[in-house]
Amino acid sequence: MPDPSRLRDSTQIVLPCGELEGIQRSVESEFTVSIFTKDGRCRIIGSPVEIKAVSDYLARHGITLP
Repeated sequence: MPDPSRLRDSTQIVLPCGELEGIQRSVESEFTVSIFTKDGRCRIIGSPVEIKAVSDYLARHGITLP
């Protein structure tokens, strides 16, 4: 059985919402993901393929993920 934390890591990105400033709309329009905001943190949720693509997109825009 897969480890739940590993599955969660492959289906979401959590980062401070300030990191998405100026690109949030393009992330939502270019990728099949949902972005939820709570307590100043943004949670990007999608399939593992989409999360990988979003991660690459964020990296190209200078946003490093933990």
